[in-house]
Amino acid sequence: MVSTGFIGVSGLPRSGSTLLCQLLAEHPDIHCEGHSSPLCNALLNTRRSISDDAFFLSQLDVQFDRTYQHLQAAMSGFLKHWYHDCQKPWVADKNRAWLHCIEMLLQLDPNARLLVNIRELGQVYGSIEAQHQRTILVDFVDHLADYDRYNRAIQLFSPGKTVGTPLASIRAVQNLPVTIRDRLYFVKFEHLVSDPVTCMNHVFEWLGLAPHTIDPQRLTMTPQESDSHYRYKFSHRRNPQMVPPVPHAIPPAIQQQIESTHAWYYQAFYPK
Repeated sequence: MVSTGFIGVSGLPRSGSTLLCQLLAEHPDIHCEGHSSPLCNALLNTRRSISDDAFFLSQLDVQFDRTYQHLQAAMSGFLKHWYHDCQKPWVADKNRAWLHCIEMLLQLDPNARLLVNIRELGQVYGSIEAQHQRTILVDFVDHLADYDRYNRAIQLFSPGKTVGTPLASIRAVQNLPVTIRDRLYFVKFEHLVSDPVTCMNHVFEWLGLAPHTIDPQRLTMTPQESDSHYRYKFSHRRNPQMVPPVPHAIPPAIQQQIESTHAWYYQAFYPK
């Protein structure tokens, strides 16, 4: 059975994507493995590779429409058949890059949906910094351990960095046509952890699925995602019961820096 509904899970790090996937998998019509998937990367690499292929380019010169249709069918088939053995009508695939390439995704599957995890940015920083302090003898992938806390925060939110990259994608989609933005649903971390039943009911309703009430105290456990890829700076721990996180205390100077630099984000999602 090949699933007919595709759900991408994207958004900011430390904003509940692992938890959201765990809750999505509780619905009887959704298959969600919960791990960060290579599917999006494979499609992006295919586009880059074929665009540099001389045989493909020369064939475009001869018969553009038919050759382009071959590519469209091949990439659409790759997307659709990645979960070829899935026995449920919907699949949810987690990768932060889905938001960056939402237009390509909708070209391959016009009915695809995208769930985007967001969180108050100071708490995103606080969660990353707290995990770093627990693993301070191990450096980040992009070597941020040598910075002091203030400058590490600046680096994390810089373009091309761990938080800055998906944050830029969130800002960019605000300018997309309404027909594309309608395919996006922003899931607030604060709502997800404080009232998971209501939050997930809204998500299921938006997806057009039958109602299903989850039990936050009896969640299905599946294999945990590898943390070594992220140098143990971004824990993907799962629990059989939901436990609301304790808010992180953020130094005022860092909080002010984050809020002033990304005022658009607060205006869009966290107005005072």
